[in-house]
Amino acid sequence: MKRQLLKIDHLKKIQNAIFAMTLTGDCSEISAPGQFINIKLDGFYLRRPISIYSFGPDFLTIIFKVVGEGTKALAEMQRGEFLDVLMPLGNGFDTTKGGKQPLLVGGGIGVPPLYGLAENLVDRGIIPQVVTGFNGRDDIILTKEFQVLGIEPVITTVDGSAGIKGFVTDAMQAMTFDYVYTCGPEPMLKAVYDAAPDGQFSFEARMACGFGACMGCTCETKYGYKRICKDGPVLYK
Repeated sequence: MKRQLLKIDHLKKIQNAIFAMTLTGDCSEISAPGQFINIKLDGFYLRRPISIYSFGPDFLTIIFKVVGEGTKALAEMQRGEFLDVLMPLGNGFDTTKGGKQPLLVGGGIGVPPLYGLAENLVDRGIIPQVVTGFNGRDDIILTKEFQVLGIEPVITTVDGSAGIKGFVTDAMQAMTFDYVYTCGPEPMLKAVYDAAPDGQFSFEARMACGFGACMGCTCETKYGYKRICKDGPVLYK
């Protein structure tokens, strides 16, 4: 883990209240899709943890949703400004365990880290199936980006305004797969686990330090208490 300054190279609104931001600098220590960064913002006591969407040796891209004053301030920053970032944090996805037919399941803002996972798998010659779930048509993100990788995501919406009406688990019922990778809100993760317990589950949690010292993001699991920032965010057997 390093504390460093990364420069804002690009910032774009991609959907209702959802933004993509590309940062440049030394990103060579990022080792796996599913890791995250913790961003310090002027005027705010706690850093903001954001999942990494895509990365290379000298850049990373995050996709975040404005849900409060902190992420609002982040969305209002300008190209050329610098961010104080702790990175890389957490354990990402282990791509060696997914077999030949992995299924990627994402809900809402939990979809972006699965894109980096899909990139990794495609680079290894594995084309995963992808299911993405949203509240409605106006929340859908990254469909074209998955298509560029040669993946046609199955889209579900709660209100039925696009794709399959219902939840990601409704789409999963008609699919054949060896293993599941998933990221999203906890109710969705529980439902996916009930449908397919063999997999890796990336959790969302409120965090303070981001590296396991404060214990603020500790949660109880069937395998004992886990710190989502340090033991996760990706948890599996």
